[in-house]
Amino acid sequence: MVSRLKTTQKHPPVMRTIRGLPNGAVILAVGNSGAKKLQLISVIGYKSSRRRYDAAAIGDMIVASVVKGNPEMRKKVVRAIIVQMKQKIRRADGTYLHFEGNGAVVVDEDGNPKGTEIKGPVAREAIDRWPGLGKVASMVV
Repeated sequence: MVSRLKTTQKHPPVMRTIRGLPNGAVILAVGNSGAKKLQLISVIGYKSSRRRYDAAAIGDMIVASVVKGNPEMRKKVVRAIIVQMKQKIRRADGTYLHFEGNGAVVVDEDGNPKGTEIKGPVAREAIDRWPGLGKVASMVV
C-alpha cells in the first residue's frame, strides 16, 4: 500500500499574511498626493468564499474613497496600495512586523504613486509586489 503523505518535500513554507483591514476601514494616506484619510471600499483581485467580505493586507491594491484631504481630492474614488498595517504579520524568517497605524499610498491604475514622496516607513512586502513604490519610499522596513 502506497502512502499518500510525502514527508520529503523540499518546498519553502508558504507564508500567508493576515488580512487585517475589512471593508469600511479608515486608513491614513501616507503620500503627498493630497488625500489624508481613505475609506476602504473593496480589494482588487480578492478571492474568497461565498458571502465573505473582502479584507486587505500589506501589498494589496484597494479601491478607496477619499474622506479627508484637499478639496480636489475629497469625495473621489481612488486606487491605493496598503504599505503599513497595525496588525502583526509574520515574515518567513520568523520575525514579526507591525506599525503604529494603517497607511496607504494613492496610486494610478499601473501601481505608480501619484505623489512624489512617502512619509514614514514602507513594508518590504509592498515594495516587492509593487516596484514603483520603491522609487519614492524614504525608508523600507
